[in-house]
Amino acid sequence: MNVSLRLTRFAALVTGTVALTLSISLAHAGTAPSIGKSTLVAAIVPNYPPFEYKDPATDKLMGFDVDLGEAIAAKLGVKLQWEETGFDQMMSALTTNRVDVILSGMTDLPSRREAVNFLDYVTGGPQFYTVKARAGEFASIDALCGKTVGASRRTSWPDDIANWSNEHCVKAGKKPVIVSGTNGSADARVQLRQGRIDAAVQGGETLPYQNSVEENAYVPIDKPFLSQYNGIGMAKGNTALNAGLTAALNQLIADGTYQKILVKWGLQEHAVQKALIDAGN
Repeated sequence: MNVSLRLTRFAALVTGTVALTLSISLAHAGTAPSIGKSTLVAAIVPNYPPFEYKDPATDKLMGFDVDLGEAIAAKLGVKLQWEETGFDQMMSALTTNRVDVILSGMTDLPSRREAVNFLDYVTGGPQFYTVKARAGEFASIDALCGKTVGASRRTSWPDDIANWSNEHCVKAGKKPVIVSGTNGSADARVQLRQGRIDAAVQGGETLPYQNSVEENAYVPIDKPFLSQYNGIGMAKGNTALNAGLTAALNQLIADGTYQKILVKWGLQEHAVQKALIDAGN
């Protein structure tokens, strides 16, 4: 073998070794792929604790989604800019490129995937509940038949309640649940305390937090009646952003940051083991 060929092969070996070493170093350092921009703009509706809300004393954004968003941005090496918007405007804000992502406790639903991809990051599901004083009336979930149940009209929950009622009440020859759309979950809780509705629905993953700040005012009725995922909404055509966010979340799971944030907000029972795309049913 001549000297030139030996040098060429040696150089190739060195180059490959350096590339492999650099790849391993970046993996250990937790560097996610570039998303092609320096600022990540995220839509948020801060009215759904413990996922997102504002500190009454400081007006500062707080919650699980806020902490997770900051951690993802750090992995990506970008600045995070929160864009407060109405729930009804979030999808259009994403599809018209006014924001890059939706990070606001949004449920991954097949009907929403026509416009966006969902990076599923926590499990959940709608939960029937009532006030503690009326817990005895709902020893069985079937006791909801014929009762008035409230849920945010901006979510899928009114339809979910109606579907549950058809399966468990109407088909059994019982009176259907009377579904009452409310102006958000907070309004549902107000109506429940006022006795205007008999029960309500919100994400089962949020009820423990609500009880922690309202002196255990509410009692769940059975278990969540659907299994769902909350997802980060991402524009379908932005391949770099989709790949970068997925890698960043997986790195946060691997290095323990994700678990620490879950524990901080009492959501550790709702962890995912890895980043999932469009996994909700």
